[in-house]
Amino acid sequence: MVLRGLQTLLGRLYDLSVEHDVYDFLVTDRRALAGVVPANDRREPDEELLLAETADGAGVALYIDPAVLARLEAADPLGALTEGNLADYCTALEGVSHFLYSIWRLECDVPISLLELECQAEVDKYAATVFLVGCQQGGSYPAQVHARLFDRVEFDTSSAANFCRRLERRFVSRGTAKVEPLVRELRKFYRLGSAAKLHYAIS
Repeated sequence: MVLRGLQTLLGRLYDLSVEHDVYDFLVTDRRALAGVVPANDRREPDEELLLAETADGAGVALYIDPAVLARLEAADPLGALTEGNLADYCTALEGVSHFLYSIWRLECDVPISLLELECQAEVDKYAATVFLVGCQQGGSYPAQVHARLFDRVEFDTSSAANFCRRLERRFVSRGTAKVEPLVRELRKFYRLGSAAKLHYAIS
């Protein structure tokens, strides 16, 4: 199951203990979101995290388009990340990142902002891709991940892009990576509060 594999990858990377399984919160039929998504919202994104206050605390659901999941099951990026499955991998990883970070923050009883959530997801995509490709290439770490993920996007990821560029310059070079300090820096960033995280990303 691809999403569970991505959750495990991020959990190990950030040394997180989250008991919830992403598949228990997964929704693949947009009709099930009726009454949750505002009626005037005409967007149909491939991935969307939904959070709502409930009497018990918070309700969480992660929507991922079933076509994305089907393609990923047919070409699992955890086995081989390629140009052919990169876009679907990024969609799924963003969803899992949103889910995992939200659950972790809720369990810590700490508020979370949309900007913080998006910034962390972009950092997660960079970090997970570096380690995943490094593993698939037998310990050879690619230096072009930042350019591939950030230089061709159509939305503002400046905070995350700046932070990941610093990571690449400090810890990753062609064929090698300073793994332990890179992981320490990523875990430090993950645990920063909202304002501190965004300030650290652009500093």
